Amino acid sequence: MTRLKLFTYFFITACAYLGHAQTSISGTITDVSNAPITGAYIELDTSTKQYTATNSDGNFNFSKVPNGIYNLTISHLGFKTITNQITVNKNSTVFNSVLNTDLLNLHTVVLTGSFSPKTQLESSTSVSTLNTQAIKQTIPQGTASLLQNIPGTFIDASAGEVFTKIYTRGVSAAAEDDTGWYYVSLQEDDLPVSLVQHSYYGPDLFHRVDLMTSSVEALRGGSASVTAMNAPGGVYNFISKHRTSEVLTGEVQLQTGIQGEGNAYYRADAVLGGSLGNHWFFNAGGHYRHDDGARNTDFTFSKGGQFKFNLTKVNSRGYFKLYGKYLNDYTNRYNGVAATNWEDPEAAFGQDFNSTALLMPSYDASIPDGRYLDEGKTNAFNPANGVHAKDFAVGLDLFQNLDNNWSIRNNMKFSTKNANWQTSISNAFLSLSDFTTYYLPSNGNPFPAGQIIFRNAQTGTEMARIDNSPIFAGNSFEYLSDGRLPNDAVMGTSTWYKDNDADEFMQQLTLNKKWDKHNLSFGFATGLSNTSVFTQGSFAFSTYDNNPTMLQVTLENPSSPVVYLSDEQGVSNYGGLFFTNSRAEIAQIATFVNDIWSITDKLQLDLGLRYESIYHKGSNDRSTPFTQDGGLDGNENTIYDNNILAPTGEQDEFNFNYNYLSYSAGLNYKLTDDTSLFGRYSKGNKAPEMNYYFNNFANVPINQAGEVQEINQVELGLKSTLKDFSFTSTLFWSELKNIGISNFEFDGDTSSIFYTPIQFNSSQTLGLEWETIYNPFQYFTFRFNGVIQNPKATEWQVYDAAGSVDVADDSIIDFSGNRLPFNPKLLFNLSAEFQKDKVSSFIKWKYTGKREGNVANAFQLAAYSVFDAGLGYQINKNLSARLIASNLFNSDGLANFLGANSFGANANGSTQEYIKNNPDASFVVVPILPRSTMLTLNYMF
Repeated sequence: MTRLKLFTYFFITACAYLGHAQTSISGTITDVSNAPITGAYIELDTSTKQYTATNSDGNFNFSKVPNGIYNLTISHLGFKTITNQITVNKNSTVFNSVLNTDLLNLHTVVLTGSFSPKTQLESSTSVSTLNTQAIKQTIPQGTASLLQNIPGTFIDASAGEVFTKIYTRGVSAAAEDDTGWYYVSLQEDDLPVSLVQHSYYGPDLFHRVDLMTSSVEALRGGSASVTAMNAPGGVYNFISKHRTSEVLTGEVQLQTGIQGEGNAYYRADAVLGGSLGNHWFFNAGGHYRHDDGARNTDFTFSKGGQFKFNLTKVNSRGYFKLYGKYLNDYTNRYNGVAATNWEDPEAAFGQDFNSTALLMPSYDASIPDGRYLDEGKTNAFNPANGVHAKDFAVGLDLFQNLDNNWSIRNNMKFSTKNANWQTSISNAFLSLSDFTTYYLPSNGNPFPAGQIIFRNAQTGTEMARIDNSPIFAGNSFEYLSDGRLPNDAVMGTSTWYKDNDADEFMQQLTLNKKWDKHNLSFGFATGLSNTSVFTQGSFAFSTYDNNPTMLQVTLENPSSPVVYLSDEQGVSNYGGLFFTNSRAEIAQIATFVNDIWSITDKLQLDLGLRYESIYHKGSNDRSTPFTQDGGLDGNENTIYDNNILAPTGEQDEFNFNYNYLSYSAGLNYKLTDDTSLFGRYSKGNKAPEMNYYFNNFANVPINQAGEVQEINQVELGLKSTLKDFSFTSTLFWSELKNIGISNFEFDGDTSSIFYTPIQFNSSQTLGLEWETIYNPFQYFTFRFNGVIQNPKATEWQVYDAAGSVDVADDSIIDFSGNRLPFNPKLLFNLSAEFQKDKVSSFIKWKYTGKREGNVANAFQLAAYSVFDAGLGYQINKNLSARLIASNLFNSDGLANFLGANSFGANANGSTQEYIKNNPDASFVVVPILPRSTMLTLNYMF
């Protein structure tokens, strides 16, 4: 009896064990060349949906999996996703798989530009993807520099990491000044980096690329009209590493390099991710860098970094994600370089297109704050600080599948931002025989005439002594000593102090319902921003040469007291050139609906509507020069503080609401499983940005709202992926209407800066963009993408202020029918890549065609080519090394044109008549960045 009981006990126990038997699933994921794929995303479709990722050997493992039948999905950017059904009924299951290359990621699901994510082949949009490999082939010179790899995208990254310009398909006009991301949205994880743009305040200030970036999705035009906040020109979405893995994985990257004429670069990146248990996963990482700059300055050009993280809880219906970012970063931006010879520009005044920065050197000044003169407050100023950008952001992203084929996603983010600019604006040639040189120190209050002494502000050594009296008789100044100033001139520059703050909240709620042949999405998006800006500009004396030296300047006439035109640091006309003190509240509210209707198995209709309401409320302070005998300090012999602009106490308020409906309709016809044809029409709108209020209404009422620009776009495209060849090609037409244009000008008689009255214009662009990849052999890959286009300024007028605030001699010039400036007719990237065993290499050719330098079509920027190259070696399974060079042959291509080389000039002032009358005049161009080489070590585990 005892034995029977014992047998029964073991039998029941065994049955119970078998009823709950658990096993493990493991395997190795490789590519077609049998190389392991690191970071492949593995999803086991169970009641709790388990996730993991492959390690550096391509291995993965699930433990404690109950016996049963499951779907195992394996995906990785750059490879075709596969799903296999597996049966688990033993102690361990081994599943090895080979992923086939998805050459253009056409079988990859994209999130950007759609409320219901689909593969690129199924989408009726023009989307390109950059994966981790493409990101690592680029020297980290900023967000815009990376996006040069996107087909059809024009990039001007000549200023450095920030103050960049980006646009597509000729939708560019309002992005040509200092709001270079005007029509497009820079996003991180599906939400904008910033809601606000205005002069010297764009989203690139608060965005850096590092190892936490897993991929980039770039949408050009099209559905951006209905899927993005006030950004009909496109969306550039940087997606952070967020994949879940049961094992701890990470990567450390160290970089060092040389830029330009031997300027050093050092950087460290790191990322770490893994499981915290109970279906909680984390990813965290960031970078720190020290960059002496691509051009020659006497200070560190960039330093700082960021930290990002996300914490994800996965359940059977979806996920909950908490994410955040802390950015604390200093960088700067380059101005232009002087040139002569309108037909074939050459660097002038001893400058060099590759090495000259022409920025003020580092010095510490203390400039009275015009807002608080009674309290004696000052602003510390040092050009070495450049722009100090700080951004703290935290967000929540929730996705859940509901019953009856419903799902919900709500992504929200709060951020607080500050950008403090301390840099120089303008670096124009000011002759010692020019009245402006002596008027600017105090706006002529009083005008210094006689013996002017220039001393090195750092050492106190006299550099030159002149008599400027002869200029009143129309003659040249005279030197009174052996000392000379370089080029007989000073640099027309200003201390550019800006302090910008913004507290922002943004969210997007999307509900999705699938039924029958419809996939319906609807919801609403909200963006709230409370922003302020203070701008103050003072004239500064420095030499006009490759390495500017600050000048302390005095008037020392015999038998007269010494009059100080500048302070000890060389700063003059304290706060007298610029003054802006403004604040605004912005509310963007949009509701949208989108339906993807599968008319047949091969034909889909994608129809979206978006109603957007944007509310702007704020005010600008009026200002007037501070008047007191002897200036702020009461000393008649210090004229540099005689003209400080200060608030009058009056404010000009604005309170405007912009409402508009945008829509987009697309068709996608699937010719085969690997080929599709699509077409789309989009009607979009662009509400004014804050620069409309902050720039155009100095000391005048803001009586009217800005114009909403209208954007019409038509596109027709073909996408196909074959075994060794893939391509997309899109024929497009775009029209931009109600473009408000205002020029930044300087009145030499009153020494005042002003913006001309706005003129409203329109443009059209017809073009073809393409993206191809060819893999003829296992180890070789060729890529070719670009755009051919014909951009036209169909209706275009420019206000000519004739160099003064006085309107009596003003006129309007008509340039209708001219070619749209800065848009090349031809732009392409061609590259070849090799990878075999442990060795990899690539070479890229980037071609930017001829562009008009202004709407007058009077000056052309020549076409230029840039070559990048790289060589990599896998030292062992964890450690790899790469050597990369950008602008390998040190091309001196010109990216931008800023007009005549005079203080306050602009590009539109260089008309054909001006050039004809001034054939030997110098002008200002902005060259592309010079050669950089970088050595990178990566350790993955």
